[in-house]
Amino acid sequence: MEGMAPTYPSTNGTFGMHPHKMMMMHMSFFWGKNAEILFSGWPGRHGAGMYALALIFIFLLAFLVEWLSHCRLIKPGSSDNVSAGIKQTLLYGIRIGLAYLVMLAVMSFNGGVFLVAVLGHTLGFLLFGSRVFKKNTDMFDCKTSDLPPMSC
Repeated sequence: MEGMAPTYPSTNGTFGMHPHKMMMMHMSFFWGKNAEILFSGWPGRHGAGMYALALIFIFLLAFLVEWLSHCRLIKPGSSDNVSAGIKQTLLYGIRIGLAYLVMLAVMSFNGGVFLVAVLGHTLGFLLFGSRVFKKNTDMFDCKTSDLPPMSC
């Protein structure tokens, strides 16, 4: 029959139009603690405590991305370029993976998640990337991190 929508068998043996419960996803920013961030059902409707824990988690992820972007974990003047290159590549992969997790969390369109992600990146840059806490103010004297800067 042309023009009819397909039907699917349901669990009770009848045929219906929708075999699964459809979840609506926000497509604009909203404010509230009933959000799903990164994982299905988390924090969901588990209360303000779980929402606060999710916000802290996203803040720490964004902060960690900034720390990895500006840290010096590989000793300068290392004689083994292969092991230093492998360490640098692993750090890069971890940083990119964490940055994508922050991006996916922001894609929940929750206003609180957006704010804590920006705050985590901002505070991380203030502590690790800005001149505020650096002893030497000449930014051109040496390499400041193991990884190349993140580009948009």
